[in-house]
Amino acid sequence: MADRRTDLIIVGGGPSGMMAGLLFARAGVRTLVLEKHGDFLRDFRGDTVHPSTMEILSELGLLESFLERPHNRLYEARGTIAGKEFRLGDLSHLRTPAPFIAMMPQWDFLDFLRDEAERYPTFALEMKAPIASFVEQGDRVTGVRLADGRELDATLTIAADGRSSLAREMLPLKNLGAPMDVFWFRVPKPPGTEFTLRGIVAPRTLMALIDRGDYWQVAYIFAKGMGAELRAGGIEALRARIEKAAPILGPLDKVLTDIEQMHLLTVELDRLERWHRPGLLAIGDAAHAMSPAGGVGINLAIQDAVAAANILAGPFAAGKDVDPLLRRVQDRRFLPTRLIQGAQKRAQDAVIGPVLDPATRTLRVPLAVRLLDRFALLRRIPGRFIGLGVRREHVRSPDAGLRRAGLPAPSPSPG
Repeated sequence: MADRRTDLIIVGGGPSGMMAGLLFARAGVRTLVLEKHGDFLRDFRGDTVHPSTMEILSELGLLESFLERPHNRLYEARGTIAGKEFRLGDLSHLRTPAPFIAMMPQWDFLDFLRDEAERYPTFALEMKAPIASFVEQGDRVTGVRLADGRELDATLTIAADGRSSLAREMLPLKNLGAPMDVFWFRVPKPPGTEFTLRGIVAPRTLMALIDRGDYWQVAYIFAKGMGAELRAGGIEALRARIEKAAPILGPLDKVLTDIEQMHLLTVELDRLERWHRPGLLAIGDAAHAMSPAGGVGINLAIQDAVAAANILAGPFAAGKDVDPLLRRVQDRRFLPTRLIQGAQKRAQDAVIGPVLDPATRTLRVPLAVRLLDRFALLRRIPGRFIGLGVRREHVRSPDAGLRRAGLPAPSPSPG
């Protein structure tokens, strides 16, 4: 016997889960989001909110209030290769309400989505609610069993809980391979330093520096499987490598003092070949784990959520059987996933793998990079790909008019 029944359970309170929760609740579907952690404070989540996501917020009338939250804006992409800085992409010419990347810690973005979703009486969020398994009747998923033993029934369960999702054990998975893993760590940032997002490429070294105001969130990227060797070499040797590759960080002898400061992220590039079965749909990283290359994973996941709501929310709210529609969500989002993962795979094979190869001693700047740096018009091409992705979604799911009384309704943003 189930302890509670709802229309929709969403497993995972990340970007795709929270966006889906907002959109389905807005359409009048009773929605429960289950998040296994007690808060959204994950240090090693991405910070980028791309123009495609802000376009969705604009269509919901939420862009203005979103941009009132502290953030920084990036209008172009740059990288440092062999000690020289190159301009690689320009977003400022995009015809969209926010032609820039908003740099905001992901926990702030998730707090924003939660606050907006909670304006609807059809939305509920339960924290500290890890699931132990799905509940099944024959081939159909009928809900979830929580780690505390409770069973929750639902007409539909959406798995939006990332690459560790239990849905990945139930559906066929294709591994595309990834040549790298990542150490994440923090470095204090001197006050008054200009805001920036930096990528650093040097022989056998790739780094990304994310500016979080008073500190850098740093990704040190290395060849897959080398994490144990780097740890065994000790913090002194690793610190020397980092200082050599990123002198902008300054002396680190008083900052990086313990190898335990290095938090390992195992990079995966894969996708489910089928995203659904009766009663269950996977979206976001649960359906397709993305490489960090390009920082597009969060925004691709949000596009999945919008597509799912566009296809399912109206029929769901009307009491129709949505199982036959689940395939349409995958059909809509599979091509963008394949194209973006294909671009990431090519970048891995042609750039990242060779750079990280222990035999690499010198770097030759690719012709494409030199052309992008030289010709401003060319930089619009990667700017569009990074900013808007492939087959971007627009909000077409219904609004049932349930926004709580006494709270001001948002006004659509211009554009």
